[in-house]
Amino acid sequence: MMQIANPAGAEPAERVDTAVLVLNLGTPSAPTPVAVRRYLAEFLSDRHVIDYPRWIWLPLLYGVILRVRPARSAQAYAAVWTAQGSPLLVNSQALIRKLASASTAPRVRFELAMTYGEPSIAAAVEQLLASGVKRLLLLPLYPQYSGTSTAAALDRATAVLGQQNADLRVRSVRDYHAAPEYIDALVASVEQHWRKCGRGDCLLLSFHGIPQRYADAGDPYAEQCRATAQLLRQRLGLAQSDCVVAFQSRVGRERWLEPYTEDTLAELGRGGVRHLQVLCPGFSVDCLETLEEIAIRGRDQFLAAGGERFDYIPALNDSDAHVALLQALIERGLRAWEDEAVTHA
Repeated sequence: MMQIANPAGAEPAERVDTAVLVLNLGTPSAPTPVAVRRYLAEFLSDRHVIDYPRWIWLPLLYGVILRVRPARSAQAYAAVWTAQGSPLLVNSQALIRKLASASTAPRVRFELAMTYGEPSIAAAVEQLLASGVKRLLLLPLYPQYSGTSTAAALDRATAVLGQQNADLRVRSVRDYHAAPEYIDALVASVEQHWRKCGRGDCLLLSFHGIPQRYADAGDPYAEQCRATAQLLRQRLGLAQSDCVVAFQSRVGRERWLEPYTEDTLAELGRGGVRHLQVLCPGFSVDCLETLEEIAIRGRDQFLAAGGERFDYIPALNDSDAHVALLQALIERGLRAWEDEAVTHA
């Protein structure tokens, strides 16, 4: 029987052999300065995210950033918060429920955990161990690999497993930026939007940014984002000028991946693009960065620059195509274990 996470403290209904731990970034528990400060303190303390020397970074973080940014960020979260809670958490939970319901693999359990905040990786691992899991597939919801996201999630999960002295066989999905099912899902999302809303003058693909020096040091994220974009262009039959790439969510003063989304939105508006459609392929589910930064502020930036119509194309969320994609990734992971067992037999 397929299972989703039990409430904290509840006994698992059935012992299972294999689990899939789906990992996402995280979210504050409420759109308040106090909750946002707690979340940002954990997030921005991770060396994967900010790699400055601690003696420089921590005084700046606690002395300046966490005194100023939580109130501003709380307002942004409040603009997109739903009656059910954080969009990232609500959308991730809906995806896990649908994934578990659709799966036909026997004796597999699904859990959702956040790298930062709740539900925590530690709590999820504790429940999985209590259910008797012997094989664990780690599935970060990051199509493109980066040390700032994928590695951060996998390293935290590995650390928790080590602390628990877990006797598990563990595999992980490193990335799926070029997986046919991923491109299929993106194509389906764009084409569905075109059928419903018409085709725009330009499609902007906005990916989350990282500092340029991370890419210079070997982080493959930028290269994988551009590879995803090229595959999507080919499938949609778009020229590069009609399907442009930009990088959002830049913070600080150092150079990040370019071009910046905010600059691109203004340039497109000034350059005569009347109808702009924006897709954020690196975000598996809608969250603050897509709903507030792009669908609200990005719209305002484009229209203020002279554009006339702005469409935000939602993330894959719990769409059937997204479920099919994740099922394919999970099936490959399970098959690798079976092939390994045959090889060692």
